[in-house]
Amino acid sequence: MRIFVKAKPLSRKESVEKVDDSHYLVAVKEPPKDGKANQAIIRVLAKYFKIAPSRICLISGFSAKQKIFEVP
Repeated sequence: MRIFVKAKPLSRKESVEKVDDSHYLVAVKEPPKDGKANQAIIRVLAKYFKIAPSRICLISGFSAKQKIFEVP
């Protein structure tokens, strides 16, 4: 399934907030440089969905706050 994520880098704590069935708000501590925030978002989403991080794929929004991920 595809999920739509609004990223919040440089947050004080990491969290995942479900807005509706396919929209999430994900906060991570890492800065949005060199893909560090994207990797942190993948790690936090993997923990939330209880799957391996390698199964989550960033489809769109590599350098934007609005991202689309493919989650099995």
